[in-house]
Amino acid sequence: MTTEPTTERHDETALFRYGLIADLVHMERGERGTYARIKEKASRDYTIPGSRRSRVAPETIRGWLRDWRKGGFEALRPKPRADRGQPRAIPSEVTDLLCKIKDDTPTLSVRMVIEGAQATGQVPADLELAPATVHRLLSRQGLMRKQPDDPTSKDRRHFAFEKAGELWMSDVMHGPSVTTDGKKRHKAYLIALMDDATRVVPFASFALSENTAAFLPVMEQAIRRRGLPKRIYVDNGAVYRSHHLALVCAKLGITLIHSRPYVPQGRGKIERFFRTVRMTLLPVLGAGDTASLDAINRRLWAWIEGEYHQRPHKGLGGTTPLDKWATASDEVRLPEPGLDLAALFLFEEKRKVAKDRTVSLRGLVYEVDALLVGQTVTLRFDPTRPARPVEVWHQGRKIELARRVDAYANCFVKRDHTTKALCPSAGPETPPEGLRLRDFADANDSNGDR
Repeated sequence: MTTEPTTERHDETALFRYGLIADLVHMERGERGTYARIKEKASRDYTIPGSRRSRVAPETIRGWLRDWRKGGFEALRPKPRADRGQPRAIPSEVTDLLCKIKDDTPTLSVRMVIEGAQATGQVPADLELAPATVHRLLSRQGLMRKQPDDPTSKDRRHFAFEKAGELWMSDVMHGPSVTTDGKKRHKAYLIALMDDATRVVPFASFALSENTAAFLPVMEQAIRRRGLPKRIYVDNGAVYRSHHLALVCAKLGITLIHSRPYVPQGRGKIERFFRTVRMTLLPVLGAGDTASLDAINRRLWAWIEGEYHQRPHKGLGGTTPLDKWATASDEVRLPEPGLDLAALFLFEEKRKVAKDRTVSLRGLVYEVDALLVGQTVTLRFDPTRPARPVEVWHQGRKIELARRVDAYANCFVKRDHTTKALCPSAGPETPPEGLRLRDFADANDSNGDR
């Protein structure tokens, strides 16, 4: 399975649609409560990409859910309208009727407004009133604003899933300083994922920053070790609010859930894990454990696997996390056999190829095929592993792997005789084609008195 770069507009639209149905995709067909959830979603206001509308009709949400079940994330990308070019205007007298019905009874849904208008006999029999069209009409007239009601009560109930993989939660903890580059001390951050049902830590790692680039390798390793979760529950920090993370979760069928701002109570289990780390692990770390990032991560995993996972947990009724996982992991999803998981987590950035066939990425210069000069290409790379090759994509196809520019080696590259190529690393005088560097040096010496 390959993952191809796509337009940002289509990605944004598909991400919005997936975000609306994300908590529905894991429900069984016909499961009780699905209709109520869809109806509740249709009653909210949204900022819809590429649209002035603020509401989504229930049947539209159901259609997106059907599309996702048939074709996954790709099926949610925008498609050309089948009725493009055909008139869809509503006569003015019908428009006035719809607005009057809604204005008289603000609590009516769009569907009920349409049915009320049709019941009057004033709507032509051959006129189809699409709910989405009527919704846009009523919204433009200011008739779809929410009615004031009682403030939402703060319902904070204890929750616990029964099966492993139903919900993972993630957070970041400020950790100790570690030595980097053999001499400098740098603050480390512990990024962790925890399975709600079993308290198993699929993966955790100390990193030198708390951003998306640091989180994605942790998430990738967690999936490789413990399968695909249905949901990931996170806070509203910048590390979890990136477009790239949302795109990865959508392609894997993972619902990314953000807690309400300033309400950390729902992440109490992983906060208790961090407290255990502070009380049990950090006080016993020696100088050798913080001598490097690799050293502290080796010590972390020795502690997680040897102590934390083996210790009876009060929240599990005295069962250890590993024993609980053994009895509750029968429904864990595994990645598809043909899925290139590493490629899915690659970052993407667009660059225009310069006339010297190079592109710049994160302070490094790469060389690409000469046929791409002047073209805009997509570079796919792993920011945590600079040594990993950078992929070059153009028009949805992988062209090649970019090559780091070697200015000295380019002095010896044979070029087209019709052009005067210059050596990037040479001074004002550059050896003509076919001239050896020794001859060039002799020529410079002979002209040294000029």
